[in-house]
Amino acid sequence: MAKVLITGAAGFIGMTTGLRLLSEGNEVVGIDNINDYYDVNLKYSRLSRFGIDKSEVSYNRKVVKGAFSFLQLELEDRQEIFNLFKEEQFDYVINLAAQAGVRYSIENPHAYESSNIDGFLNILEGCRHNKVKHLLYASSSSVYGLNNDIPFKEDHPTEHPISLYAASKKANEMMAHTYSYLYDLPTTGLRFFTVYGPWGRPDMALFLFTKAILEGNPIQVFNNGEMMRDFTYVDDIVDGIVRLLPFLPKSSERKEGDPELASSTSTAPYSIYNIGNGSPVGLMDYVRAIEKKLGIEAIIDFKPMQPGDVPRTFADTSKLSNDVGYKSTTNVEEGVANFIDWYKEYYQLV
Repeated sequence: MAKVLITGAAGFIGMTTGLRLLSEGNEVVGIDNINDYYDVNLKYSRLSRFGIDKSEVSYNRKVVKGAFSFLQLELEDRQEIFNLFKEEQFDYVINLAAQAGVRYSIENPHAYESSNIDGFLNILEGCRHNKVKHLLYASSSSVYGLNNDIPFKEDHPTEHPISLYAASKKANEMMAHTYSYLYDLPTTGLRFFTVYGPWGRPDMALFLFTKAILEGNPIQVFNNGEMMRDFTYVDDIVDGIVRLLPFLPKSSERKEGDPELASSTSTAPYSIYNIGNGSPVGLMDYVRAIEKKLGIEAIIDFKPMQPGDVPRTFADTSKLSNDVGYKSTTNVEEGVANFIDWYKEYYQLV
């Protein structure tokens, strides 16, 4: 049994990860700021799966439900994050809290600096001063930016992000490496690839498309549908996280300055992994899977490519597979069907 902090516990991946760790006998402390980037009622509904009612939640008030406890906290709240780490003495930390969204980062850049940079620094400091065994943190496939060499591998260049969101995730990787090197803190960055599934975010394509189609409204399909995404089901993402939690990164035996030193390895206890499906799907095929499950043909409004978007993503997950035996098991048709079943039940459409 381990004591694990999950930041972003009222989020999509955070909730699913927390429930999985609890089912395996761990003690979990969750924090989330419950901001209004999207419908807060969905966030409270996720918390209800841990037995927590909305009425019990207030800032920095600890709510305990068996092996799970929750606090509403801002990552940027340096003093309270410091106090949390000192009081709880976590074995492991999984940092999933962040200001998400590529397009929103163009509209509201300061939100990303505050949460994804300042907040992440507070997490690093908490881990450093309290002997955390391993910090896992959410990065993103968006760090690959203008890289056209597919499938994306962890040692590919990531110096050309094309959104502030991507840049903030690249910054997280660099910050984590610094702490791994200076303080011997084991850190692992998780480059997630287009996560989807039940309880997903309302700003993601699957949620937006399902809602619009059911309401008889057009769906906006960018780059005229000429896009591919390595859609990854949430349970597969969580499986990767849980497998990596006790798998501490080891320092590379190669010397710093070696021209062959891959960007994803280091002489520090630091590592980076892609967590994806490893089988990209065309955006229009994704739409067809939604139409098939709903039994409704979509009204499509084709749009040009949006700033910050990339035309395709494709994860090479061989490193994750070789190290911890990861294998994605959920195809798009099954995953989309599971989401739509959840959506109809959640919004009482059945």
